[in-house]
Amino acid sequence: MTELGTRANPQRDRIAIDGKPLRSAAPPVYILLNKPVGVMTTLIDPGGRPTVRDLVAGVRQRVFPVGRLDFHSAGLLLLTNDGELALRLTHPRYGVRKTYEVKVKGRPEAAQLAALARGVRLAEGVSGPAAVRVMEASERKTWLSITLAEGKNRQVRRMCDGVGLDVEKLVRVALGPLKLGKLPAGAWRHLEPDEVAALRGASAAVRRAPPSTEPRGTSAAPRRERPSARRQSRAHSRTR
Repeated sequence: MTELGTRANPQRDRIAIDGKPLRSAAPPVYILLNKPVGVMTTLIDPGGRPTVRDLVAGVRQRVFPVGRLDFHSAGLLLLTNDGELALRLTHPRYGVRKTYEVKVKGRPEAAQLAALARGVRLAEGVSGPAAVRVMEASERKTWLSITLAEGKNRQVRRMCDGVGLDVEKLVRVALGPLKLGKLPAGAWRHLEPDEVAALRGASAAVRRAPPSTEPRGTSAAPRRERPSARRQSRAHSRTR
């Protein structure tokens, strides 16, 4: 290249740095995996436990998990090499919602469900509000649908524990518009182009910052002149 601003076509031109050909970027890959219980959401586990990388061994490109599901949880896990989309799907500022189906012991009380929906105090602060719905209930167990826009470590389990609910099973069934569907446990598939487009659309809008709790007009309120200063000003005017 002899001129700044020169453009190259990677499909037609040979691009090299210091004589070494520049490797082209790998094409984007999007994998939907139904993670089973007992599998680590990581590519390597020092303890030798099975990982999600073992389940997608047939994928030639190197992909990484978007978010996490703990060892004892199952369900929808997206793996990709698209770092920009992964960031948008996991960062809380974009507000992409995740839905979980949770089996808890017994029948939750109305106050417990209200607390989950309102927000539960965790070690790092109060969790954001959640959409909570009872799917099926009996005296021995209850299935809840919990949807939230956060992704803190083991958040759903800790929220349930915080209101006195014992979680027996947890499955993530949706990530934004992406649904787990009837994909068998341990199986995976490539996303369809319209599914990728839907994920991009869901993560495109940045949520507005919450309104300030400072009383309106605080910063613009005029300073009141002290009475003594007003009297001094009037006296000065009369003597002029």
